[in-house]
Amino acid sequence: MPRPTRLIRRHGRFAFDRDTAIRATPGAQGAARLLRASLRPATGLPLPLHEDGRVVFALDERLVGLGDEGYSLTVNEHAVVLRAATRHGLAHGVQTIRQLVWPVAPGSRPVSGVDWSLPGVDVRDAPRPWRGVLLDVARHFQPVAVLRRFVDLMAVHKLNVLHLHLTDDQGRRMPVPRHPRLTSVGGWRAESTGDGVPHGGSYTRSELAGLVACADERGVRVVPEIEMPGHARAAPAAYPHLGNFPRRRLPVWTRWGVSEAVFGVDDAVLEFCRDVLDEVVDVFPGPHMHLGGDECTTAEWGSSPGAAAGARGGPGRAARAARLVPAAMADHVVARGRTPMSWEPVGAPRVVVMPWRDAADARTALDLGHDVVMAPHRSTYLDYPQSAEPDEPRGQPGLVVTARDVYDLPLPDGVLGAQCALWTEYAPTAHHLERLAYPRPAAPADTLWAQRPSWADFSERMRAHTGRLSALSVPVSRKEDERKEDEARSPVPPC
Repeated sequence: MPRPTRLIRRHGRFAFDRDTAIRATPGAQGAARLLRASLRPATGLPLPLHEDGRVVFALDERLVGLGDEGYSLTVNEHAVVLRAATRHGLAHGVQTIRQLVWPVAPGSRPVSGVDWSLPGVDVRDAPRPWRGVLLDVARHFQPVAVLRRFVDLMAVHKLNVLHLHLTDDQGRRMPVPRHPRLTSVGGWRAESTGDGVPHGGSYTRSELAGLVACADERGVRVVPEIEMPGHARAAPAAYPHLGNFPRRRLPVWTRWGVSEAVFGVDDAVLEFCRDVLDEVVDVFPGPHMHLGGDECTTAEWGSSPGAAAGARGGPGRAARAARLVPAAMADHVVARGRTPMSWEPVGAPRVVVMPWRDAADARTALDLGHDVVMAPHRSTYLDYPQSAEPDEPRGQPGLVVTARDVYDLPLPDGVLGAQCALWTEYAPTAHHLERLAYPRPAAPADTLWAQRPSWADFSERMRAHTGRLSALSVPVSRKEDERKEDEARSPVPPC
């Protein structure tokens, strides 16, 4: 899971034993570590590196036909050979080996009485370039260990983009040394929708850099999102001069929905945004950076003297203000060598657009010349419950999004791919996150990878895959949900 682009069964099996070793060519050592860390807890196999190892991991830049993430895997009774043009391709191949070793993927506990082996196969695999999941850590903060486990479960499904929603009205999670109050003040709110319980937290620069490295070794890249100019109340709560009324003192937003408090549009705000994005560029080395840019209320700009000056006053100034900040910051991101992203077109030509309101908005963005990643909420929002059954965990009200809805998400010609989203207004704990989302992430993983997606075939393969998820302590049923939330989970293999 997902089904490989091409898989041919061969005779024989490759048997693992305590003498099995891995031979890794230069650049392939990370994939060898990943396989060892994935299999050793259950199998007890040491899988050391050795120049005569019969499990061969080879980084071969000449394999251009498989793209940046494809791989080839050959298994017979004598050897296992995994080849790819990039480290991420090797990482995806490791996940295929991990699933083939045993019908139920090894978990964290030793398993005895099993002959660990691989079936004879020839696999050639190459996916769409964008297969992502958004995780919102602004509404409810999650420790970095939770993010690492989330990445590991993404990697099991060969999902390759973690879109990390770091800021919103309800909190900011990334530190910026020049603006320390962003997290010391903006990272905390007094309560959440009247519960009377303070909530907050933030990451260190080291934690975020470590997450990026951990994800990279697993074939996952991290795309940070810094919302602007709306969905941003936590920033003027920390620094009032960033808002439209500098003398006003606002708390961090304690309700869900969208606050009317938005950024001002003067030079000080633009300079602040550049400072923040420069820090993001330093911490997140990937090619994309998301700027938000949607659901920005314009009421304040209609009455703010600063907005009147910054947006040149006159009729339509609120609309101009709504685009001034994201367009200027998109230009700044391009100048820093990155590709900006937004939820809708913001007036900058090089922005990758993620239409979420309606799938039909993708055609508009494509016609404007934008690259597009699909994210229509009716097909991809995993914070909606996956059924109307009474034992479903609490999620965002209003819709039910089933695994079939996700599998059949619209993919117009010309799009880069798609991603799901896990907003966390209704998911305060790590257990709730996984219980609400899974097993649905398997659906985009498969439909975005397969050349000819088939719901019937996917449903049949999900029977075995649900067992893999259970072995990895993912709560995918009511029985699992009834276990104590602090029960030990499968560890994330060390980076």
